Amino acid sequence: MPGFQDLPPARKNSLAQEHASVRDAVPQMMSTRITINGEEQTLSLDTRTTLLDALREHLHLTGSKKGCDHGQCGACTVLVNGRRINSCLTLAVMHDGDEVVTIEGIGTPTELHPMQEAFVRHDGYQCGYCTPGQICSSLAVLDEIAAGIPSHVTEDLTSAPALSDAEIRERMSGNICRCGAYSNILDAIEEVAGRKA
Repeated sequence: MPGFQDLPPARKNSLAQEHASVRDAVPQMMSTRITINGEEQTLSLDTRTTLLDALREHLHLTGSKKGCDHGQCGACTVLVNGRRINSCLTLAVMHDGDEVVTIEGIGTPTELHPMQEAFVRHDGYQCGYCTPGQICSSLAVLDEIAAGIPSHVTEDLTSAPALSDAEIRERMSGNICRCGAYSNILDAIEEVAGRKA
């Protein structure tokens, strides 16, 4: 298979110039206003900065975790305008004017949110790394079901989805727990939803 050395000199030159221009490119900065946990923040960010990196590196809100950095584990889940997203998959500048809620905005160490209390009561965590994303997703799951938004397992699309184990499990399937606390997480969500005591 031919390599770089086998290319004609003009093509080698062209590739070298392209590489130099990419290497020497200056990051483009942009001012972005985002309300985070009820507090408006104005950030000057490289346009390539993800929302997750803006939260962790610029605002020092480290509750949202960088797990896979590919949107497959859910450890970085936050709520944007009331809907859950993987913050590693979206650029911060895309959220100018949006309201973002992280785990830090859901409860405090002295006044836990009912979902946080339920996670503690049901041992819905083991190592705790995925817990912030699990809690953000679980709150969104209950809101989605209450709003009548169907999932892939909703049997009757003409009526509201049932608050069933299958619905909750399907909706939480984007959040991975390496420790395997899934049944405890389900118990915590069901308790907050009023299905279990």
